[in-house]
Amino acid sequence: MATWQLEKSFTFEAAHHLPLHDGKCRRPHGHSWKGRVIIRGTKIETVGAKSGMLMDFFDIKQILTPLVDGYLDHYDLNESLSLENPTSEEVARWIYRTLYPKFDRSPIYLHAVVIEETCTSACTYTEEEL
Repeated sequence: MATWQLEKSFTFEAAHHLPLHDGKCRRPHGHSWKGRVIIRGTKIETVGAKSGMLMDFFDIKQILTPLVDGYLDHYDLNESLSLENPTSEEVARWIYRTLYPKFDRSPIYLHAVVIEETCTSACTYTEEEL
């Protein structure tokens, strides 16, 4: 079966601290985070203004913007996400689970969320079975 995959990037500036960590990340600090949502689907539009598209990138941005503006950009992630220990793994899972219902449009679905906490460290989260 043919499958298309789209990726849309987003960025945000945010602080966090990891109170359970045994190193310097235990202290409050900030990052310039980068993220990507990965959308998959098996059918592209065949008529109309979105013909040839799995999903319009603008529509993906419209779904991402309230999440970034309301919970991520210039927030303390411990508070805004209500996470005790907001590691990259926990942040990626939170974003995935928050966005999943917004992309659950058969045959389109949210495949994964990628979070880059630093320029050398990234986490990919999906709930698909291996």
